[in-house]
Amino acid sequence: MFTIEHDFDATVITLVDEGGPPLQEDVIVQAFEDCVTLEQFDPRREEVVRITFSMAQLRDLRAALNLPEGVYRLRPAP
Repeated sequence: MFTIEHDFDATVITLVDEGGPPLQEDVIVQAFEDCVTLEQFDPRREEVVRITFSMAQLRDLRAALNLPEGVYRLRPAP
């Protein structure tokens, strides 16, 4: 399950793990104009862990999800 909310400066997507045990904490994706952040509570450390992607990193990740194993560099669009 997931939710989508539009805030003033970001779109917030929350991913809820509904699979079988062991369940993971919710993942919160926040899309800003210049970056995207992923947040998840880490119960072992008892804190939220945040990862920030630049828009270029996000573009590369999107491409990588659809490619076979290897090393790639995306070319800028003409």
